[in-house]
Amino acid sequence: MVKLKKDIHINAPVEEVFDFLTEPTNLPEIWPSMVKVKNVKHSTTKGNDFDWEYKMAGMAFQGHSDTLEYEPNKHVVIENKDGIPSKFVWDYKPENGGMHLKLNVEYTVPVPLLGKLAEKVILKINENEMDLMLANLKVALEY
Repeated sequence: MVKLKKDIHINAPVEEVFDFLTEPTNLPEIWPSMVKVKNVKHSTTKGNDFDWEYKMAGMAFQGHSDTLEYEPNKHVVIENKDGIPSKFVWDYKPENGGMHLKLNVEYTVPVPLLGKLAEKVILKINENEMDLMLANLKVALEY
């Protein structure tokens, strides 16, 4: 299991960042390898569940995300069991006229599909992708 931790300050209200990130159809806008989000089941009390298609190392993966924890404007935990098994923990906190976002991700690289030699390269690519996704989020929401 790979673990990545990233955080970023965004000069936007925490509510706007939370609303943007918890609407799954926004993800392909900021996440370069997120190809498609569909079959979104919206819930204002428990978060949104959805299907997704993602490209890793040129290979397409499909899966389903379930929201496990949902505290508006504070905390969300999303789990993917198929495709690329993973857990995303998003923590939101108001800070200096904007907000601070922490993202912790745990995931399993589909090694049998990619091969052991490619695993280290894929890990670095995925870490860079996470940085780019957060940078894109910042650009999309700051004014």
